[in-house]
Amino acid sequence: MNNIFAQRRSRLLAMKALRERYVPNEKAMTCPKCSQISERQAVSQNLFVCPLCGYHFPIGAYYRLSTILDSGSFRELFEKLPAGDPLSFPGYKSKLEESRRKTGLNEAAVIATGTVDGRKCVVGVLDSRFLMGSMSAAVGEKVTLGIEYATKNKLPLILFAASGGARMQEGILSLMQMAKTSAALARFSQKGLLYISVLTDPTTGGVTASFASLGDIILAEPGALIGFAGPRVIQQTIGQTLPEGFQRAEYQEEHGFVDQVVPRSKLRDTISQLLLLHQKGGRP
Repeated sequence: MNNIFAQRRSRLLAMKALRERYVPNEKAMTCPKCSQISERQAVSQNLFVCPLCGYHFPIGAYYRLSTILDSGSFRELFEKLPAGDPLSFPGYKSKLEESRRKTGLNEAAVIATGTVDGRKCVVGVLDSRFLMGSMSAAVGEKVTLGIEYATKNKLPLILFAASGGARMQEGILSLMQMAKTSAALARFSQKGLLYISVLTDPTTGGVTASFASLGDIILAEPGALIGFAGPRVIQQTIGQTLPEGFQRAEYQEEHGFVDQVVPRSKLRDTISQLLLLHQKGGRP
C-alpha cells in the first residue's frame, strides 16, 4: 500500500515538474549570458544550465523539488492556503489570476516534506515565475507554517529563495512577513535544528533581509544576484562605480555572506552531505 501511494506522489511531482519544463514548439533556447543558442532538450538534460557557459536558468518550484527529493517522497503542505487582495490594490487581482494561470500555482511558495537520500526534511521553494517570487502575506504564512512544521516534528529545514522582495501590492502586510518568518526561525533555532538556505537568482529585497539570510548554512547557485537594493539603485545613490561582480554569488562568497557556491548539478549531493553531518552531530 505504501508503495502505491509513493508511486502516485512520484507521478504527481513528475507531472507538475514536466508542466514547468514544457514550452510548446520551443526547440531552442538563447542564453542571456553568452547569447548562444542551444537545443532546449540539451539544456533540459543539463538541469536547465547552459551547456556552453554554465548560466543557471530560473526553474519552477516543482521542478526544483524533483531535482532534490527522493522519488516518491514528495508530500505538499498547505497547498490550499489562499492568497488575497487585502488592500484592494488596482489591477492586483488580475495579476494574481494571470500568474496562477501561467504557472499552475496558487502562490509563489511551495512547501513540502520529503527525503534526501532517505533523510526526512521540510523543503520550501519560492518560484520567481509567480510575480517575481515576491513575498505576500500568503507566502509569508506558508513559509512560517513550514518552519513551524519542521520545528514541531524536529526536522531539518531547506528553503530555496528566488524573489524580488516584499510584494508592493500588499503594503505593510507584506513587510510584516519579514519579522514573522524571522521570529519563527528564531524559535526553530532554539531547538537546535538545522536550517539550510539556498539563494538562487535573484534573491533580493525583503526576502534577503529576512529568512534567506538566517540559515545555519547558506548556499548559492553560481551567478545568482543576492542583495537588498539592486546594484543600479546603489550606484545611483552613492555616486560611485561598483566592483565587478558586485552582489553576485561569487562576490558574496568571497566576502563571507555565502558559505559555498554550488552548481545545480551538485546541490542535491551537497545538501545530502550536510544533512548526514548534522544527523551524526558533526562526526565524519
